[in-house]
Amino acid sequence: MILIYLLSVLLIGTLLFFNRGKVLNYPLVCLFLFVQCAFTVYACLHYNESSSHYFTFDSLGIIMLCTATVISIPASYYSYIYVEDSQVKPDSKAIYWGAFTLLIAAVSASFLANHIAVMWIFTEITTLSASALIYHHRNKLALEGTWKYVFICAVSITFVYIGILFLSLSMEGAGSTDLSYKNLLANSSLIDPLWLRFAFLFVFTGFTAKLGLFPMFTAGVDAKDKAPGPAAALFSSIVMCMGFVGIFRTYILVANTSLHHWASLVVGIAAFLSLFIAAVYMIKVKNIKRMMAYSSVEHMGLVMLGIAAGGIGYYAAILHIVLHSFVKSSLFFQYNQLYKTFGTKDIYQMGNYFKYNTTGAIVILLAVISVTAMPPSGLFVSELLIFRSLFEANHLIVLIVVLLLLTLIIWSQAKNFFKILYSPVVGFDETNVPRIPSHRSAFQFVLLAGAAYLGLNPPAIFVEMINDCIRYLP
Repeated sequence: MILIYLLSVLLIGTLLFFNRGKVLNYPLVCLFLFVQCAFTVYACLHYNESSSHYFTFDSLGIIMLCTATVISIPASYYSYIYVEDSQVKPDSKAIYWGAFTLLIAAVSASFLANHIAVMWIFTEITTLSASALIYHHRNKLALEGTWKYVFICAVSITFVYIGILFLSLSMEGAGSTDLSYKNLLANSSLIDPLWLRFAFLFVFTGFTAKLGLFPMFTAGVDAKDKAPGPAAALFSSIVMCMGFVGIFRTYILVANTSLHHWASLVVGIAAFLSLFIAAVYMIKVKNIKRMMAYSSVEHMGLVMLGIAAGGIGYYAAILHIVLHSFVKSSLFFQYNQLYKTFGTKDIYQMGNYFKYNTTGAIVILLAVISVTAMPPSGLFVSELLIFRSLFEANHLIVLIVVLLLLTLIIWSQAKNFFKILYSPVVGFDETNVPRIPSHRSAFQFVLLAGAAYLGLNPPAIFVEMINDCIRYLP
């Protein structure tokens, strides 16, 4: 089935790329969404089955696939609005839609990959498709952002490849060349710890470019700043989820060896440095898209702190990254309405948004409550569980410093967002403010409500699947 899915999306993407008219363009996008939803339903119906040696419908893959499918629907809708409102040229429109479908399909396939080499292949495809979306505006800034993204991701994907080579060397003692995650876990006691140590370092470092974590977080920050709002929403949600899956599956392997404590230390250091960097940059940031991008760096730091702490932190990490995907994508979808109203990304040239777009302002207010993990948001629950895991692991000093850093981050975000919502703008011409229909914010409310529901009252099947994801962790 996954081969049929990939071939179908490849055909749709090719037709979108070569098509230059509206007549066939949007029906093809609707067809892609139908294929994406149908494949997701099929995956859920075949839960815990193996599609082939290279793909499996396990809990982690299905949770992330469902997240990607849910976000892809509003991403398509807001992409349509963006393309039409911006009067994009037919050539640019064709490239945008072709890259858009290819990115979602590659990320979806990577979630279900049961082999690290297959994961590597689809990660490379996401780099190519994301680069086309970053360069969409065809200006110098977009070109600069694209080259930065390509260069950093090329280095990161090389790191992952080197990690795969080290992983292959570590398996010589087990007498096997099969690098599927299932086989690696089954032979974890026979793996050479020296080569495994190198493998994890390279794989972890490589996937931080997609996850948005130290040391390669800069690729994602620039990408989200230069790309159109709907594409940036995908980078801040499903692409980050892909980076998490790449690291998490490898971490499970290492956690079942004598290197568990060492791997947790590596993850914890990278997570803490990510939080520190996010706090430093967000104090003085003026670009709203970069502020939201650094907010994602902060949240990925929290996710990986949960992994490093262990215990309930494993559960909280998976819950947090799903909730963050819904909340942050809603913010990036709202960005296009902000830009249409003020014509700038500069926070200090925005203000009094409640007056110009009341519905959009309510979205931002709810999103701020969610993204800063204020009760009763869903992210409050997952962050509280992460703090609990740090406390139970006796990392009290780390917990105190993290809380101080989060205080700075919350203050910075609240200050900037409340300025956008309430403070008047000096010299702003109110006569030409466009009227934005209220229904354009509907999907954003749905995503925010979904994040609150999954955090405060998660369905039993959702909790069961997260627990199934972490069953191999000590």
